[in-house]
Amino acid sequence: MVDGKVFYQRHLPHIQPHTATFFITFRLINSLSKSIVDQLKEEYVQEQKLLTQQLASEGKIVTKYDVQKKYFVRFDEFLDKNSQNNAWLKDERIADLVSDAIRYRDGIVYELICFTIMPNHVHMLISLLDSSKTLMQVLHSLKRFTAREANRILHRTGAFWQNESYDHIVRNGAELERIVYYIINNPVKAGLIDIPQKWKWTYCKYPI
Repeated sequence: MVDGKVFYQRHLPHIQPHTATFFITFRLINSLSKSIVDQLKEEYVQEQKLLTQQLASEGKIVTKYDVQKKYFVRFDEFLDKNSQNNAWLKDERIADLVSDAIRYRDGIVYELICFTIMPNHVHMLISLLDSSKTLMQVLHSLKRFTAREANRILHRTGAFWQNESYDHIVRNGAELERIVYYIINNPVKAGLIDIPQKWKWTYCKYPI
């Protein structure tokens, strides 16, 4: 059920209704170089233009979802390939900290459906429970706490997470299943393990 909308924007388009189910990805600071990010954004803009022209010529309604999905997959592939950059989540202390913080909020501000913690980024699938809080507020609280505690453990200061997060509203049950499969198989796809069950920092409320 969607009972309200909040719009905000950094570099990517975001539509964030309250009490919806979201697929979220956030990453460590400088986990990708500026040149890679700029390249991906330029590809995204060009793909949007091509799709708009193609669909307009065919008399179809223009949709940006497929372009955004393609952009995300490319973005995630680069994260997997560049996991040596600021890969603090390889440290079990930090991965455990983030895992515990994600689980702590389950049943309080969101229903936790699935997550996995990669060496330099995190995937989450959640349904917001508190209609008074936006997704941006929920993520800000989670990232602020984990950043402070991780910096304390690592004896460092400064930004820990990249400001921008990727989020997508899950539209139906079939898409939910695809996203769950994507999340739990990300460590396998990245070559970290051979079966999902071996990854310590994956959780799914459904059997995997």
